[in-house]
Amino acid sequence: MSEHRRYHLTTGKWKITAVVVSGLLIFLLAVGSPSRALQATVDLGTADSFAVLAGSEVTNTGPTEVNGDLGVSPGTAVSGFPPGIVNGATHTGTDAVAVQAQSDLTTAYNDAAGRDCPPDNDLTDEDLGGMLLTTGVYCFSSSAQLTGPLILDAQGDPLAVFIFQVGSTLTTASASSVNLINSAEACNVFWQIGSSATLGTDTSFQGTILALTSISLTTGATIIEGRALARNAAVTMDTNTITSGSCVSSTPTPTPTATSTATPTASPTATPTASPTATPTASPTATPTASPTASATASPTATPTASSTATPTATAAPAGLAADSLTPTPSPSSTPTATSTTLSLSNATPSVSVLSSSTTSRGESTSAETVLPRSGSHIGLYVLVGLGLIAIGDSMRRAARRSKGSHTSK
Repeated sequence: MSEHRRYHLTTGKWKITAVVVSGLLIFLLAVGSPSRALQATVDLGTADSFAVLAGSEVTNTGPTEVNGDLGVSPGTAVSGFPPGIVNGATHTGTDAVAVQAQSDLTTAYNDAAGRDCPPDNDLTDEDLGGMLLTTGVYCFSSSAQLTGPLILDAQGDPLAVFIFQVGSTLTTASASSVNLINSAEACNVFWQIGSSATLGTDTSFQGTILALTSISLTTGATIIEGRALARNAAVTMDTNTITSGSCVSSTPTPTPTATSTATPTASPTATPTASPTATPTASPTATPTASPTASATASPTATPTASSTATPTATAAPAGLAADSLTPTPSPSSTPTATSTTLSLSNATPSVSVLSSSTTSRGESTSAETVLPRSGSHIGLYVLVGLGLIAIGDSMRRAARRSKGSHTSK
């Protein structure tokens, strides 16, 4: 159960009222008060680029600085520049830019004047000095006065719009100021004046003045960010600084930045790293290692071995070789017998070949051939040596088999 606090106007004491339906609170927060209703900004059109725009003439005294365009239309008179400085373009008379700017100013003026002003926001006969106002439309049926500081609070919303509707004149006292806090922006502050506006000495002002008649800036008055736009009469300046500006927060920068950064970074990084690394490493390593070892070992060894191994092996087998040592001898001998005999005859060398075989740790069979000369009484000795080599080879092969079986079981 939620609670709602209500202030008792007669006794000044707080009373606690139980609220059963909590949805009512949500509704009140969503709707809010009329002064907090979201306001659309006032579109200035082409007049947005002008810091000063008058209907009849523009006059200046002293080193005034205008940061933005300066224009007058349908009038043509501009005086006091120099010593004044215009950091922008100057358009006068029937200049198409000045004519269009005055037309857009009229549209903006009518828009601001036509906004609905809630009864609670009627500030007629009240001084704006010392007030803290949130977004909304505020109105004066006649003149408006600013003495001292006025604070406009956007409450963290950079799109908050403030519109002041003044029936006749706006006057500020010396050293008065308009201050913006909590994301409030001068480009969203509009002063619609039914006749003329006068900014007192050393006033620090913010927002766009849309005056039906004239605007006067006395000595040292400054429009920190905003505009002095008069529809029908003159804009008069005396050692002032006026700077037009645009809303920084309304520029849609975040959207394109996030999209373009995320797409290119993810795509190129993932693809090239995985593809080239895996392919070259696996392919060349496996192919050259297996292929040359098997071919070179098996081919040359089998051919010359068979020629002279068949005779001594059959005779010496019963001398004590185990049964499994007899197995590999017939296998290579039976196939290439004819070939190796031919090689021995063609070389015409009176020799006998003795084959010793072994098995590598990979289980591959290797052999070595010892060629002994045939010389009478030494033949028997050579045969015995050959048989010894065969026995050694068989022993090595058995050891290799046992080692291979041990690795396989692990």
